[in-house]
Amino acid sequence: MAKDNQFVNQIADIETDFPRWYTDVVTKTGLVDYGPVKGTMVIRPYGYAIWENIQKELDARFKATGHKNAYFPLLIPYSFMTREAEHVEGFAPEVAVVTVGGGEELAEPLVIRPTSETIFGAMYSKWIQSYRDLPVLINQWANVMRWEKTTRPFLRTSEFLWQEGHTAHATEEEAMEETMKMLGVYKVFAETCLAMPVFTGRKTEKEKFAGAVATFGMDAMMHDGKSLQAGTSHYLGQNFAKAFDIQFLDKDGVHKYAYTSSWGVSTRLIGALIMTHGDARGLILPPVVAPVQAIIVPIAAKKEGVLEATEALRAQLCAAGIRAETDTTDNSPGWKFNEWEMKGVPLRIELGPRDIEAGKMTLVRRDTHEKTEAPLTGAPETVQKLLAEIQSNLFALAKKRKEERVVSAANVQELLAGVEGGNFVKAGWCGCRECEDAIKEQTAASARVLVGGEEADTCVCCGKKAKHVVLFARAY
Repeated sequence: MAKDNQFVNQIADIETDFPRWYTDVVTKTGLVDYGPVKGTMVIRPYGYAIWENIQKELDARFKATGHKNAYFPLLIPYSFMTREAEHVEGFAPEVAVVTVGGGEELAEPLVIRPTSETIFGAMYSKWIQSYRDLPVLINQWANVMRWEKTTRPFLRTSEFLWQEGHTAHATEEEAMEETMKMLGVYKVFAETCLAMPVFTGRKTEKEKFAGAVATFGMDAMMHDGKSLQAGTSHYLGQNFAKAFDIQFLDKDGVHKYAYTSSWGVSTRLIGALIMTHGDARGLILPPVVAPVQAIIVPIAAKKEGVLEATEALRAQLCAAGIRAETDTTDNSPGWKFNEWEMKGVPLRIELGPRDIEAGKMTLVRRDTHEKTEAPLTGAPETVQKLLAEIQSNLFALAKKRKEERVVSAANVQELLAGVEGGNFVKAGWCGCRECEDAIKEQTAASARVLVGGEEADTCVCCGKKAKHVVLFARAY
């Protein structure tokens, strides 16, 4: 552990107490605080700025693929939830219900949305009449509520922010194409913007979304070798179309049920990038989504011309589209170095009287702690190049860990040893629910995704012929 950082003593050791390290980091860096209602969180400005950058990047990708944003109500009639049997069974334990409004008991209880397939279905049944009305490609940015028993900021809270796409199509092929397309959008975003390599694939029946025909997941490997489900895309078939009577008159003059999909990611992504890139000193934020990409620290700030020079540099960087700030507080330079390091700012720039006289600046990378000097002339280009290198390096480091910590297992004992060693384990599976449950019971590992294009001889649990190769891991 880096003892030269005075803030390190405020957070648990990342190697020996990773869960505590995570909680310490998200609270002490000002990302989040606990809300007054159990299981809720207050996303503070620094944390919300990360979410805004995630929104910006994803929203542009959604619109580029033809989707439009809308907003649907928070309150859903309880009767809507009961129309799709699997859906209501899956969400019933997590539903928050409103029974009183305006001081009077409501004629029908209202559900605070845990997800919005039902209300989208109700509206689509009104809007879709003809094949000419299809496809419908809508996304909404919203909050949802799920009454979780065990919570942790960003990873699992009773209320969280997310986006949820809901689409309707004329054919099964179009709906499945949409499902896979959006899974691909998520994967590219995770790897290029969050610098977070992911595994994608179909979920087992046990792990699929309640009410879906098929669910496809995006899982990422965290620092401790556990998995975090970072996004999902669902092919809903005609399940919700039949439940909500989403019919259209097709070109052949026959009324048909539409095929639908839904897909979403949430503020859980913030937890994912923290646990993917953080180190003993705290956060390491990928430059693409970092609220502050470069922090300028004045050295000997009281000396003539220093603050003016740092402000001029900040303005120059901001004009070039770099999110740069200057720390003008009266804390010591060492304090500032440590604080911004813990907050994960990708690049620190030090500027003092000698630097100004020599026409240079000192640059310190958060990912490698490498310190270099560069001319003040052309500063924006230098900083942009370094930020791109940091983004690329963070992905390379995470990808290396992902590739090194996937092992194979031929039996449950090997699977258990693999996950206890902080790995994802690839193994054959017969497709039987009993075997999947037994693996979870014996190893605390769940099936994350089915691995496409690979075959195994036998099931890791029962020894019978394998139908699939599965990636197993313990998960958050």
